[in-house]
Amino acid sequence: MNGKIALLCMLPVCASAQGFAGLGTEAEDFLSPERGTALTFPEDHGPHPGYRIEWWYVTANMTGPDGTPYGLQWTLFRSALSPDREDGWEASQLWMGHAALTTPDAHYSEERLSRGGIGTAGVTADPFEAWIDEWQLAGETFDEIGMTASGTDFAYDVDLVAQGPLVLHGDAGYSVKSAEGQASYYYSQPAYALEGTITLPDGEVEVTGEAWLDREWSSQPLSETQSGWDWFSLSFDDGERLMGFRLRDEAGGDYTSATWIGADGTPEAYRDGALTTEPLDDAEVEGRDIPVRWHLTLPDRGLDVTVGAINPQSWMHTSFAYWEGPVTVTGSHDGRGYLEMTGYE
Repeated sequence: MNGKIALLCMLPVCASAQGFAGLGTEAEDFLSPERGTALTFPEDHGPHPGYRIEWWYVTANMTGPDGTPYGLQWTLFRSALSPDREDGWEASQLWMGHAALTTPDAHYSEERLSRGGIGTAGVTADPFEAWIDEWQLAGETFDEIGMTASGTDFAYDVDLVAQGPLVLHGDAGYSVKSAEGQASYYYSQPAYALEGTITLPDGEVEVTGEAWLDREWSSQPLSETQSGWDWFSLSFDDGERLMGFRLRDEAGGDYTSATWIGADGTPEAYRDGALTTEPLDDAEVEGRDIPVRWHLTLPDRGLDVTVGAINPQSWMHTSFAYWEGPVTVTGSHDGRGYLEMTGYE
């Protein structure tokens, strides 16, 4: 959902956080998503400062000339201290960037932090540009975007070209996250073709592949007892795709949601319980037991697959640490994708 880690880790509310990373905190004076609100473009590619939390989130599966698989992540999070809009160092908006590059043998990650209103981070809708320091996700339109980031021992410079339409999750972009009704606005561009260059300690590698961009904003996307999530974005060899997530609840009764995306980009939403996600094997990652092989089923679509990490040690060493990395898909449908897991202590 391709959901995601929040800047709320930087806020005072973290001391008494509700739900994972404070995402179950009451919306208070912030705006709340409403069912039936039509998303509009290109305006909704830009920021929504009246909401507490928002992200622009890209993951990509890539292949080098020798067939080696690689993965990358580029994310910009916006979080608000208050709904008020001010400028300069008094601005209420906080920004956090995450970038990562994954190989079968290594995982590199980096984090950037900034305050809104001083020019070092932000987003514009048209032309589209999202940035924090020198990291950029930008293009004349949302359909053709260049993406750059760098960190210790890695960098990438790639171009993304959309091969299909935007996909609205849930009820026309209104995505419910709990039995209590917490929700976000959520849409994706799951069908970018990618080409460019990644830089590793051993040098540059030319890569091609596909990327998936998630956009989501809300003020209270989780319930107070939800402790983390397991999020899957899967692209199958026949051109169809699946977005699915499980939100784990300390009170029991985990919540699931899914969107099946046809080869032509047509989505079909599935409510809680339609998708099953069963952990199969764990790996020890940074002193934690993390499920890195999964069994997923969606009977209505004949889906019965095993999802496995390319690199089980894909741990994000960031302010709010989590697991995220590329995966392979085998079974009734073959393909590849990305898996994000949060809240594993």
